[in-house]
Amino acid sequence: MKSPVVPETMRALVLTAYDGRPESLRVESRPVPRPTTGQVLVRVAAAPINPADLMFIRGQYGIRKSLPVVPGLEASGTVVASGGVAGRLLVGRRVACVAPGEGDGLWAEYAAVPLGQCLPLRSQVSDEQGASLFINPFTAWVLMERAKAGGHTALAQTAAAGTMGRMLLALAKRRGVALVNVVRRPEQVALLHDLGAEYVLSTHAPEFEERLHRVCHELKVSLAFDPVGGRLTGQVLHALPEGGTVIVYGALSEQECRIAPADLIFGRKRVEGFWLSEWHRQGFGAAQVKALMGVPSLVGQTLETPVRARLPLESAGEAVRIASADMTSGKVLFMPGQGQAPGASP
Repeated sequence: MKSPVVPETMRALVLTAYDGRPESLRVESRPVPRPTTGQVLVRVAAAPINPADLMFIRGQYGIRKSLPVVPGLEASGTVVASGGVAGRLLVGRRVACVAPGEGDGLWAEYAAVPLGQCLPLRSQVSDEQGASLFINPFTAWVLMERAKAGGHTALAQTAAAGTMGRMLLALAKRRGVALVNVVRRPEQVALLHDLGAEYVLSTHAPEFEERLHRVCHELKVSLAFDPVGGRLTGQVLHALPEGGTVIVYGALSEQECRIAPADLIFGRKRVEGFWLSEWHRQGFGAAQVKALMGVPSLVGQTLETPVRARLPLESAGEAVRIASADMTSGKVLFMPGQGQAPGASP
């Protein structure tokens, strides 16, 4: 197979300050990176804006890189070059990939990615679905595996109408596990009922806390997943029966978790954190191998990512604004192949 032609320069979205301001993201012309041994060069097709990306550009994420830097934690694309023999079989293949822990990310036309952080895409998986293959699908899978290993027969989750919430709902239905879904708005209640959810509660409904407490006790919910934080973490923890656990895996509220000490002391309840990056750092154990075999077969089907906007790198300001405003409607994707003007303002 003839190797694809790779240009000398590319367009990349560069972060200049960790302040969350649109003007701190700008498109620049940069040299196309050269993959080193153990890396491949990916021509990026699509890259989502995840909550983790929003945290990163605000300086609130668990990884903080030296500036200026190209953000973007995951993407899909085509391998166009390899820095060593091991990656040559991937040249010409479409892959999903995760950004390296150091250096530039994936909001660019090209990116050098460690070979071990690329996963070939099945032919039936589109670039758009493949762009979001890692963070949400693997997080949903790992959390549900945690529930299964712990023998939990009834679960609860917050932000249930978002992409992650829908994935957890789909996996719970697939495994026949009862799931209490907490949302913010009445229209989200209807949305989840249409998706087959049986138990859906809105935080703005009258007597929300009492209803949540009642249903969690009736179903004997022993484990809850919370990507919101703030007051809601404590509300969910309080609603669980004695010995229940809340796993916090996000900070959508951008507020500190508010928890009543009595729930921890007298209710023997627990709050834990989960970060997918830490799970990956555990290496290729049985859990990781099982996930790598199971998740890709579900992406684009059981684990589907709704997409509501596809924008060029030059529209970074608008893209971040849309992604921050309403996550229920679907992902915002950067499509680096769109647009032409290096140096253009977002």
